Amino acid sequence: MPVTASPIRRLLVANRGEIARRVFRTCRDLGIETVAVFSDADADAPHVAEADHAVRLGGVRPADTYLSTEKIIDAARRSGADAVHPGYGFLSENAAFARAVPDAGLTWVGPPAEAVAAMGSKIEAKELMAAAGVPVLPGFTTGPGHSADDLERDLEAVFTSMGGPLPLLVKASAGGGGRGMRVVRLTGDLPEAVESARAEAASAFGDGTVFVEPLLEGARHIEVQILADGHGTVWALGERECSIQRRHQKVIEETPSPAISPAARARLRDAAVTAARVIDYVGAGTVEFLVRGDTVAFLEMNTRLQVEHPVTECLYGVDLVELQLRIAEGARLPAAPPEPSGHAVEARLYAEDPALDWLPQSGTLHRLEIPGVDSRFAPVPGGRHGLRLDSGVEDGSAIGVHYDPMLAKVISYGASRSDAVRRLAFALAGARIHGPVTNRDLLVEVLRHPAFLAGETHTGFLTEHGLTGSASGRRTAGAEPGAVRLSALAAALARASANRAAATVQAGLPSGWRNVVSQPQRTAFAEAEISYRITRDGLRAEGFPDTVLVGATPSLVVLETSGVRHRFAVARYDGVTHVDSPLGSVRLTPLERLPAPVEQVPPGSLLAPMPGTVLRIDVEPGESVGQGQVVVVLEAMKMEHRITAPAPGTVAAVNVTPGRQVEAGFVLVVIEGQT
Repeated sequence: MPVTASPIRRLLVANRGEIARRVFRTCRDLGIETVAVFSDADADAPHVAEADHAVRLGGVRPADTYLSTEKIIDAARRSGADAVHPGYGFLSENAAFARAVPDAGLTWVGPPAEAVAAMGSKIEAKELMAAAGVPVLPGFTTGPGHSADDLERDLEAVFTSMGGPLPLLVKASAGGGGRGMRVVRLTGDLPEAVESARAEAASAFGDGTVFVEPLLEGARHIEVQILADGHGTVWALGERECSIQRRHQKVIEETPSPAISPAARARLRDAAVTAARVIDYVGAGTVEFLVRGDTVAFLEMNTRLQVEHPVTECLYGVDLVELQLRIAEGARLPAAPPEPSGHAVEARLYAEDPALDWLPQSGTLHRLEIPGVDSRFAPVPGGRHGLRLDSGVEDGSAIGVHYDPMLAKVISYGASRSDAVRRLAFALAGARIHGPVTNRDLLVEVLRHPAFLAGETHTGFLTEHGLTGSASGRRTAGAEPGAVRLSALAAALARASANRAAATVQAGLPSGWRNVVSQPQRTAFAEAEISYRITRDGLRAEGFPDTVLVGATPSLVVLETSGVRHRFAVARYDGVTHVDSPLGSVRLTPLERLPAPVEQVPPGSLLAPMPGTVLRIDVEPGESVGQGQVVVVLEAMKMEHRITAPAPGTVAAVNVTPGRQVEAGFVLVVIEGQT
């Protein structure tokens, strides 16, 4: 691949976390120096330590750091960088930034500013695609001056064009990632959905414009990876199936799609290439579609690399970041892309609690250990089948409240779909993830679900199959029956072993030994209470008649139950115990025998579920509220979180004001009269 422009010597990545580390990995392979930028919250982040140079941006909020064009350009100048890679997210789809970088005399590793601008507004992008013959869904735009009568008129037009009043989707014109997006099933709910979507979009992207289009329930979310050089060559590197979503954000992606016909695949490829040519695209990008039966509808074009790009790299044996850099240096692509082989699937591991409506979690990530990883941030060496890990965090990393809560992407590449999916599920189930609650268990449930294995995926998959977190979250990853109690027994024995190891008196006595054998050892967890004795004949545990203690240390317990031995790795941290075994990974909350008094909160108190900023307050003292009514809206981890009244009542107190920072557990509002 010949290069016709000056080679890049030092590259600044205008991003953070996993994104920056991914680009740095390719730069090291190519011999390009790297520059990291970081907010005050990211001063100790892994991407900062890995870069050859790092520049502090000052501040914590995205608007003051990673979204500041002026600070990024200044950091490039001060660090001596001669090129800028935007990563994905933040300024990666900002046309002004794409223009400012080359205006500053720096090489821009991305598409031309004109192409970014053309696709930056989903509304204008749909109009442009429709004019080029690419199929799109009908819809309408709603701005701040849009009245209720305007909404009613536009709704009638959409219903007429679609042949009936289908569910609707309100979407932000700028940005993505599920922010500024609301589903509307009743026309009367549209005004509130539009207002909420506008507010979230304005906060996340600086643009509160939204549009409304029909919601194609049961549709697949399919995207096509494109790559174009500056000499007229455009590649379409297959399609990615991105239908497994929560909050309209992808959590599992794979390529190729398990249920796209050859004819539909050809239509998708041709439409994606057309989209790229219409705007004279250069670089890596993604064209997204909804597919239901024979219906193919353009959604948007992302003028950047996507989070899920690793699955395409595995399938085609390419490094998309390297190709981005080569194209920025002026190189030509070969006339045709390489042929794909095998199947790849990716799961996004988030610090969030599915059992609490996907509430983002914060805290210290004590351990992140994925078994069987063959490579990190790069295709598996030699094109072999294997497991890849792209992560922005390491053991001991702090998961804060300012940025997206994604911890890692785990990618499996196999000769067939079944091989790739099975290996990914096995790796996630066997992972040691100690710290905040994650969505790991849900990912394993999906990957092992019969409908997923049959390729029957669509954007409503989680809801249709009841995989909304009620059976996941805090318990086990595909654990067998009884695994929680058995793990709790192992944790109790490990704790007793640790106590004996630390004992200064009678340290030679066996763990759990009692002079009065009628009194058992008792250990209480929020998930289970364990009672056992250690006798001359061995372990006697209530509820475990066929269980034998083979050995116990503070970190490893071996139990034999019904003739089968199991090894339990036990790790204790402040307020939580993690137990990992082949039966599943279990998170336990120890209960103290003599708990310290806790501060009492008034009845009817609505507490902040996590640290965040108060965006708005929708009630006043003395106001009557109904069940489910929104009372306060918080912003944390780039998302809006609506606090609602659990039952009817009267607002007795409002303890916050807009803009206030609150910690988890803070009493926001008190509602009296709830039943």
